[in-house]
Amino acid sequence: MTAIPLYVLGQSADPDSERGVECPGDLPPASDPDLIQRAQEAKDTLGEKVFILGHHYQRDDVIAFADVTGDSFKLAQQAAAHPDADYIVFCGVHFMAESADILTSDRQQVILPDLAAGCSMADMAAINQVEEAWAVLADAGISDVTIPVTYMNSTAAIKGFTGRNGGTVCTSSNAKAALEWAFNQGEKVLFLPDQHLGRNTAVLDLGLSLQDCVVFDPHLPSGGLTSEQLKAARMILWKGHCSVHGRFTAASVEQVRTRVRDVNVLVHPECVHEVVTKADFVGSTEYIIKTIEAAPPGSSWAIGTELNLVKRLADAHPELTIVFLDKAVCFCATMNRIDLPHLVWTLENLVAGHTNNQISVDLEVARWARVALDRMLSLPGSGAGSNSD
Repeated sequence: MTAIPLYVLGQSADPDSERGVECPGDLPPASDPDLIQRAQEAKDTLGEKVFILGHHYQRDDVIAFADVTGDSFKLAQQAAAHPDADYIVFCGVHFMAESADILTSDRQQVILPDLAAGCSMADMAAINQVEEAWAVLADAGISDVTIPVTYMNSTAAIKGFTGRNGGTVCTSSNAKAALEWAFNQGEKVLFLPDQHLGRNTAVLDLGLSLQDCVVFDPHLPSGGLTSEQLKAARMILWKGHCSVHGRFTAASVEQVRTRVRDVNVLVHPECVHEVVTKADFVGSTEYIIKTIEAAPPGSSWAIGTELNLVKRLADAHPELTIVFLDKAVCFCATMNRIDLPHLVWTLENLVAGHTNNQISVDLEVARWARVALDRMLSLPGSGAGSNSD
């Protein structure tokens, strides 16, 4: 994570003013001033053969070349909706490119400009760990009444595991519907890999108690839980989290309310429970965007999500006071690995007839992951426009 002091995203240079400062979290420009021209020339040469997807957390100079922007599953769906494109360049992270490969045709090639662009949350649930956890649930005699639900921010292997074992995938916008469906299928839910989204949805949307939830730590024997604890729990939460959203604290909320008069606190449900309960508004990335777009002029907002998106919203809405929830800026380090030099390298190689960093999901894994994704799409209110991470 990259931390840089920040107060308020606005126009004033006075850190003590209510409008705050012009964001000092700007990323430096690419060292090669010709990169923008090279990217445009390569994209123009490729024409409709290439379709570029840009996640909301990407840098502005990358977003400038995206054919469509959005959250991970929306982008994967957009890729599937463009079957004539030979190349899908996914400016996001690894699990997102996997989802695009699952949903697109066999002849299309999904490319990740930098293979190091992973996701710390997704990496917290390795398939061997999850298989071992399932064996622990079986030994406790509860695997047959437990439905696995995995967040979209997980590897294809985990989605495949979920599909094989009767479960579904969810996004942050349809997590409630996914959990309601799961509890109609069984008595318990194993929620992967983000404990905070699982806990917040179970407690705030479904009315379960914190005592109904236990945390399974894959680094401890039997997850650090006894058979009795597993049998008593309704929500078995994987010990995973988002490195960006997990940094916000209850103190962050309290401090911003003293710094900014009449501020509305708007956060993502990947934040810890204490932050979500203190916030005024909670929702997915698309919810955050729509809330800001509908905000009355002159209102003040503290947003708890990735900085690239917060700054983009502040730039697009000068009529609002928009602040980053924490006093220190935090970019998503892995998302920011997709920069303009990597994008130019990818496009120019495609022009030259070379495909680098293609993402290909094993066919059997893809088959079961597609089963889990199709179950999600059949949930009430889970149409193409409602699945936001």
